[in-house]
Amino acid sequence: MAIPRAAKTQRRTRIQEEKEEVILEAALDVFSVHGFRGSTIDQIAEVAGMSKPNLLYYFRTKEAMHRALIDRVLFTWLEPLRAFDANGNPESEIRSYIRRKLEMARDFPRESRLFANEMLQGAPHVEDELRGPLKSLVDEKAEVIRAWAKAGKIAKCDPYHLIFSIWSTTQHYADFDVQVRAVLGQEHSGEGRFEDAARYLEKLFVDGLGIRQS
Repeated sequence: MAIPRAAKTQRRTRIQEEKEEVILEAALDVFSVHGFRGSTIDQIAEVAGMSKPNLLYYFRTKEAMHRALIDRVLFTWLEPLRAFDANGNPESEIRSYIRRKLEMARDFPRESRLFANEMLQGAPHVEDELRGPLKSLVDEKAEVIRAWAKAGKIAKCDPYHLIFSIWSTTQHYADFDVQVRAVLGQEHSGEGRFEDAARYLEKLFVDGLGIRQS
């Protein structure tokens, strides 16, 4: 995980920790809109309400801020998948996973767009994580899905593409939120759209996997 410059030389004070959070919040705003390549330290400093030299005391480079945010996003974004329980009921586990991913799309749209921008640019800063820890986690949960299919609890399916499908359908509501709200119109584009999406996606995946609904 990226370590702020100030933290490398001394124990951080509460004020320093608060300043780092202000910087990272500003960086998240800027990166989620402009992507890594389109963002500048000057933009981040302006949003943070700090001078550029003051900002650089805490984070030496744009890369350091971006990496700190990406590390956070990867940890948070994968938490629902880590919770996917091999001993659980497949229907409950899949429904819970879909809902938790939609909650993240609702609550962390900037983080989702930050990650999407990184992927669109070829994942230059996180390729090792994608091929390492992320792949290992997905491999582990793919085996869970295969075991459910082998036991006759769900229909046979490609577990990787099932996971990809859940990722894409849930994160769509963060990455393409403007489009979703425009198409749904004012009457249906409020916070209830996430509950509507959850009900639809639960039925789509539960029915598609041949799970008998409890």
